[in-house]
Amino acid sequence: MQDSISIQPKPRLTSLSHGGGCGCKIAPGVLAELLAGIPAAQPFGNLMVGSETSDDAAVYRLNDQQALIATTDFFMPIVDDPYDFGRIAAANALSDVYAMGGSPIMALAIVGMPINVLPKSDIAAILQGGAAVCAQAGIPVAGGHSIDSIEPIYGLAAMGLAHPDHIKRNADAKAGDVLILGKALGVGILSAALKKDMLNADGYRAMVDSTTQLNRPGAILGGLQGVHAVTDVTGFGLLGHTLEVARASGLSARLRHADLPWLPGVRQLAAQGAVTGASGRNWASYGASIALAGHVDDTMRALLCDPQTSGGLLVSCSPGVAEQVLDMFHSEGFGQAAVIGELRDGGPAVQVE
Repeated sequence: MQDSISIQPKPRLTSLSHGGGCGCKIAPGVLAELLAGIPAAQPFGNLMVGSETSDDAAVYRLNDQQALIATTDFFMPIVDDPYDFGRIAAANALSDVYAMGGSPIMALAIVGMPINVLPKSDIAAILQGGAAVCAQAGIPVAGGHSIDSIEPIYGLAAMGLAHPDHIKRNADAKAGDVLILGKALGVGILSAALKKDMLNADGYRAMVDSTTQLNRPGAILGGLQGVHAVTDVTGFGLLGHTLEVARASGLSARLRHADLPWLPGVRQLAAQGAVTGASGRNWASYGASIALAGHVDDTMRALLCDPQTSGGLLVSCSPGVAEQVLDMFHSEGFGQAAVIGELRDGGPAVQVE
């Protein structure tokens, strides 16, 4: 009698990790605790941007015409399709270069995979997805490092260039600036819905289309007069990253929740309970600095704290160039870009109307 052979089903990517996408980030309050004991970096002549204001990347002046932008970003799967996971992780990592006003020039892959659990074809597809997005950005994946890990991890160390005068720090926003958001919100809600089998095919496609869209407008924003500060909205949610700009610039931000752009179905899914744990951790970390209008209910609060993966650029610019910035976003394929608030003297805090 021949023994029967048991074939184990291929595991879902998202089942192999405790979190996904930028929702994996350590909560901002915990991160602040961890970094509190690390002494501030000593002044270094050519280091233009370090860790002092929690900016998107480090920047090092090479000469009068060039500044090197360096960043790293990696996380666990937000989707089950390995190729899409690779694409999303790569687009998210390159976003930090664009958020500083630069253009990427090269990337290195960061790879940690459960090599005896995940099919090698899936791991290869993850790498192929990341390489495809880098090719779309016009850069090579020139190498990297890999380890055998319990949970699947993928991302990039990315480098870019910009003119030193075109670097957009999160600390240079000005009172009177308007705030423009480049992408619709709700990626964390859609990812939570996916894990709960609540997300339909249209919702999945909207999530992947948003998270794989390269934030190329950042390189254009770097050269625009009147654009003072840029960051990207990722794991700390819209409120967290707006608060970072306000704190770094010594200002108060006002957001109009009625003007915020949302991915399709997000508000309905949030009302049905498709909310990430990271949303609550975000609020616990920075809620003391946020003033919510009385009509902002718990569901809207969760949406405002929703961790974004490969989210949109948040731009602080003078009112006189707001239309130019919006037109540029729209012409580059970011149709939901919108003015969502402004910055004032006072703070640092964020008020939501």
